[in-house]
Order: sequence, then C-alpha cells, then structure tokens
Amino acid sequence: MLLTSLSTKVPPADPGRVAAQALPRTLARLFERAGIRVNGPDPWDLQLHDPAAWGRMLRHGVLGFGESYMDQQWDCECLEELICRLLLADGDHVVTPQSLPGWLARQLRHGLMNLQSVARAFHVAEQHYDLDNELFAAMLDEQMVYSCAYWAHATDLDQAQRDKLDLICRKLDLQAGEQLLDVGCGWGGLAAHAARHYGSQVQGATVSREQATLARARCEGLPVQINVTDWRALHGRHDKLASVGMFEHVGPKNHRAYFQHMHDLLKPGGLFLLHTIGIDRTSGATNAWTDHYIFPNGKLPSALELTRAIEGLFTIEDWHNFPADYERTLLHWWQRFEQHWPALRSRHDERFLRMWRFYLLSSAGYFRSGQGQLWQLVLSPPGRCRGYRSVR
Repeated sequence: MLLTSLSTKVPPADPGRVAAQALPRTLARLFERAGIRVNGPDPWDLQLHDPAAWGRMLRHGVLGFGESYMDQQWDCECLEELICRLLLADGDHVVTPQSLPGWLARQLRHGLMNLQSVARAFHVAEQHYDLDNELFAAMLDEQMVYSCAYWAHATDLDQAQRDKLDLICRKLDLQAGEQLLDVGCGWGGLAAHAARHYGSQVQGATVSREQATLARARCEGLPVQINVTDWRALHGRHDKLASVGMFEHVGPKNHRAYFQHMHDLLKPGGLFLLHTIGIDRTSGATNAWTDHYIFPNGKLPSALELTRAIEGLFTIEDWHNFPADYERTLLHWWQRFEQHWPALRSRHDERFLRMWRFYLLSSAGYFRSGQGQLWQLVLSPPGRCRGYRSVR
C-alpha cells in the first residue's frame, strides 16, 4: 500500500465483500450513537476491508481497534473526526464480555503496581524517545519541541513553538542569570531558548540518551548542561523550574513524591511551571493501545489528582487550558511526517506508518472531543508574597 492511500480520499470498501458478516450489535449501537456508518460516504465513516476486524475490536477493545487499523483491516479518510465521534459517544468506556478479562487485568495492573518506578523510568525512552532522531526532526519544528504549540498569534508550527517557549519563560518571569531546571528537557528547545533569549543558566534532565546527545549539540556554546537522569535523582536549588510534557510519565503513585521533590528543588520565592496533558475525569487505567505502542506506563492526570498532590506544597498561581492548540499541533505533525515519509520509509515499514498515523490523528481526535486537556500551571511555594499576574 502506498502513502497516498493514507493521505488522500480513502476508497469505499466493496460492500459485497463484507456483507457476509453483519456488524456486531455492540459496535452497531456505538457507531449509531457516534453518527458513523460502515462503508458510508462521509469522511469520518469507517471503510471496512476485513470483517475479522470486528472480532479484534470485541475481544481487545481499543487495542484491537488500533491494531486492526495498523493491519489494514479498515481505513478512514478523516481518522481524527472518527475518533472524536467515538469518544463523544463514550466508545472508550465500552466493555464487552470478550474484552472484560483484559480490561480487569489492566485495571489491576495500574491499581496495584507502581508502573513508573525508578526501575521502569527509562523504558519509555528506549521504546519511544530513542526511536529515531531523524524521524522526530522530520515531524517536529525547527527547535524539535515535542509538546503542544501555542497558536494564539502564530500561523506556522515553527512560530507557534517559539511562542510557546517564550510564553513559558514569561510566565516564569525568567531573569538574566537565574538558574532554570528543565525537568524532561527533550531535545533542548526550552533550554536553548531560555539561555539564548533570557540569559538563564539552564540544567536539563532527560531519560533519553538520544535526546541528550542531540540536545548537547544544539545547545553548544550556551550556558546549558544536559544530564541523562530520572527526576528522582535531581538535586540542588534553582530559581525557576519547568517541566514540559513529562509529567504524563510520573504516574499517580508518584505524584505526591514528585511535587515534594520539585518543592525541595525550588528556591524560596521561585516559580515552577508544569505543562502537561490532562484528562477530564479520573481514570484507573490508560489507553491500552497507547500504552502498548507509544508511551509504555504513561498515565494522564486529572485535575483532582493534580490538586490533591499539590496541596500544601505549592500555591496554584495560574491554570491555563488550551487543548484546541494541541489538536492543531498534532495535525501539523502528521502533515510534516507524511511529507517526509519517502525519506524515512527505508527504516520503517508500512505497519509503522499506519501506527504513527493512528497515534497522531487519534490524539488529535482526543483533544477535539474535549476529553483531552492541555494545562500549564504556574506554582509557587508557600510564603511567596509578591503576587502573580497571569500571562498569555
């Protein structure tokens, strides 16, 4: 299958091929609530190529849904809208008798185990962040920022990411000579921006060796130090803290310890900016497909989980939510990835391409649905009496 089959009009499936197996009742009810038709004319309709997909969906839920797409058993022209409609119809909460054992196992695993322990801290880097620097360079902006951009004034991805980095620095009231600790620094985009434009001395921490190597090269000549380490091993006292797009890997069993440690790392009178994806309601387990293929052991926090973990350690000075900006960012990432696919396909097969499309566009649908949130919190330690004026 060529790339064009993913990026242009998806041809409707042959109705005669799929007529022999009716749509299971559970899925039929879900699709009806969502306004989705099998082999229908709308861009969000599911075009079925292999009826075996139904069994995978019933047995394995969202994992089977994503895997059947990866294996070309169905297609959709506008995947992000399909996902949005399914989420609005509560499709992510459908549990069938066939999928119940797996669902229970995931709930128990997340409830009983600390999936984000020190021993597991580097797993997500090995599976995802160390995947291929060239792939991420092709998909991301010129500064390789792998988190939601800020589209208040920007018209292109590069400017939107620069605006996001500048927004963070302005929210932190970053001053020349101040020490900034960037927890989860990625490829060094924020570290370089803060050092270059605000005169800060920056320490960056990442669990990815590939990210660290490239970040050091990109920050050469700047007062920036990049370390490969887990957040629990950080030490010292810093004027300002930033954590952008890594709290999703901390896990609810570690939330309180994380904020306690950030409190201990921050000088009195300092500020801490937390940038994280959030979820609209507390959930016991994460998305099974995302957990398996993209971010192992990740877990999105709810507002309730955040406030409980923060209470008594920080004052919430500002809480900014802009999820629509993440939908737009993800669509730009897919567009750039698709554009550069010819140069990447020698290292990645067709199934990987479909996996990556499902990842980016289903995530865009998640934010479009309103279930996904994008939060920036500005936190101050108790006793900071200077007042704070919110920045946008």
